[in-house]
Amino acid sequence: MTTTPAPFHDIALADLKAGLADGSILLVDVREAEEYAAGHIAGALFNPLSLFNPAQLPAPGAGQQVVIYCRSGRRSVSAMEKARQGGRPDADTHFGGGILGWTGAGEPVKEGMEA
Repeated sequence: MTTTPAPFHDIALADLKAGLADGSILLVDVREAEEYAAGHIAGALFNPLSLFNPAQLPAPGAGQQVVIYCRSGRRSVSAMEKARQGGRPDADTHFGGGILGWTGAGEPVKEGMEA
């Protein structure tokens, strides 16, 4: 009997913003360096999909949730699959709207390579 992996989860913009504000979300951006530098969600850690290594995902602190995002939701799903295969089932949530959903809602971005 084959077991089906648990589904991935999508987080709403309001929940993402609240989690960033209260420190309960550990946000990971899996876009490439030029995309991250051009504008990312403040506090997002950089772990590009082309070099994605689940072992480089920081362990969430008590009460924290790992959330992955990209441009529009495709690469974040790939990253979650790689994380699951790499033994990180805690990285099962993404902001499916990606940076396009974030900026489309009028939210600010931070430029450069620093989180």
